[in-house]
Amino acid sequence: MQAGKIFFTANELMKRWESRVSVRTMANWRSQSTGPKYVKIGGRIVYPVEAVIEWEEARTVAGTNQYRR
Repeated sequence: MQAGKIFFTANELMKRWESRVSVRTMANWRSQSTGPKYVKIGGRIVYPVEAVIEWEEARTVAGTNQYRR
């Protein structure tokens, strides 16, 4: 792993998101390049904490008015 960096596993992210997103969904996101950035080290996939926070903040919605046309 990269020195000084903190990572989440897919299972840890599932817990962070209160099981609203499954490990399988995260695998689909990886194949579609739509989820948080990840690192693959020795066949193990982990998510840098700062990448997860950045991804979450990019999807934070202030209210439903953002979706109205």
